[in-house]
Parts: sequence; structure tokens; C-alpha cells
Amino acid sequence: MQKITSEAEFQVAIQSSRLTVAVFKADWCVDCKFMDPFMPDVEEKFADDMTLVEVDVDKVEDVSQELNILGIPSFVAFADGRELVRLVNKLRKSREEIEGFLQQALDVYRTIHK
Repeated sequence: MQKITSEAEFQVAIQSSRLTVAVFKADWCVDCKFMDPFMPDVEEKFADDMTLVEVDVDKVEDVSQELNILGIPSFVAFADGRELVRLVNKLRKSREEIEGFLQQALDVYRTIHK
């Protein structure tokens, strides 16, 4: 997963016409670390359909505030610079919940990009 370390990098990533999901995390976040073991498999499962990028809320604080990311880990799907759907809260996310959200994001994206 590409790590986004600046607002400029973030803007470039979300302007893509390809579905891009920003994963908001932080090094100190225990619930974020809970996802680390299975996220490479999840990313691989959806690799043909979307790009996942990791956004450190401490390094790219302006983006997190602008998007009203009040809890982490959180997921926000974008295409062509527009937000499509989000899974934003402070609760721990299971693999099933994350995969369900990514499928939902893909469904919304496919509805828009026919």
C-alpha cells in the first residue's frame, strides 16, 4: 500500500479515474495495527479493481481534518477527485467488515463508471 505523506500526494492519488480507497491510520493506533496482518491479502484480493493508499493522520493532518476523519482506522473511497463512500468511525474493523466496505465502494464505482 502506497503511503501518502503530503496533501499534494493525496490530491494526486484521489484525482485518478481508478477507484482509490484512502486508509486513514496512525502508528500509535492499536486498532490500526490489528489490521496489518490481513491487509496485504485484502489489498491483493481487490488489486484488479482499486488502489489502496495509506494516509497517516499525523503526517497529513490537514486532509484528515478537511475530510472530518474523527476516528481511525477509517476508509474513504474516491474516483475522479470525488468521495464515493466512507467507513469512518473509531471502531476496530474486522477483515470481513473491510472487505464488505471495499465491495460496496466497488459497486458504487461501477454504477458511476459504466
